[in-house]
Amino acid sequence: MSLINKINKNNIPKHVAIIMDGNGRWAKARGKDRLSGHQAGANSVKTSLEVCGELGIKFLTVYAFSTENWNRPKTEVLGLMNLLVGTIDKELDEIKKKKVKVTVIGDMSRLDTLVQKKLKLAIEETKNNDLLNFIVALNYSGRWDIVNACKKLAQDCKENIIEPEKINENVFNSYLSTYNIPDPELLIRTSGEERISNFLLYQLAYSELYFTQTFWPDFLKEEFYKAILSYQNRERRFGKISEQLT
Repeated sequence: MSLINKINKNNIPKHVAIIMDGNGRWAKARGKDRLSGHQAGANSVKTSLEVCGELGIKFLTVYAFSTENWNRPKTEVLGLMNLLVGTIDKELDEIKKKKVKVTVIGDMSRLDTLVQKKLKLAIEETKNNDLLNFIVALNYSGRWDIVNACKKLAQDCKENIIEPEKINENVFNSYLSTYNIPDPELLIRTSGEERISNFLLYQLAYSELYFTQTFWPDFLKEEFYKAILSYQNRERRFGKISEQLT
């Protein structure tokens, strides 16, 4: 019996974020090159989108490429970018059909011109879709996001657009790349690593963290359901005590 039958449909996180880890190790264990692991991982992304549609999750953010990933071998970086372009070409019509909106966070200026063009096309052609917001973090890091927000905020203070004493959490949040996206209630990381690796540092303040030994290419529907069930067994207090919640 599928674990989906155990899920409480009245307690579904609105926003799930995922650090998709373990593609390379998955491939190595099978005697394949790392890019084949990334290709297999693309199928898990598609599966995750399907699960979000099934459960009514409205926002899904995936950590596709960090600012630190540029330090990987050039052949792997190029392969990842080619895979991204190929995936957009292959899946865009299906994404549009399923009413999924594509959003990109991160500094796109460093990406190849063709990659930027394909991403802008996906963003434009899905901008009115409202079933699920699929957020792709590309050339992204949490520290970059915070520093970038500070720069924009400082400039607005300099130009007297905002007064420093008026700055609060809501104002600061409006300068982040995720300004119109709710914070994730659940962060999933695959492959057994237990850290957040410079991902959504500000936004994860009260997220529930779920770590699994499963490599990302093997993170299919039942694994996603396990993560949701784990989330539903947590008590989210936000600084309160249990008695206050009841």
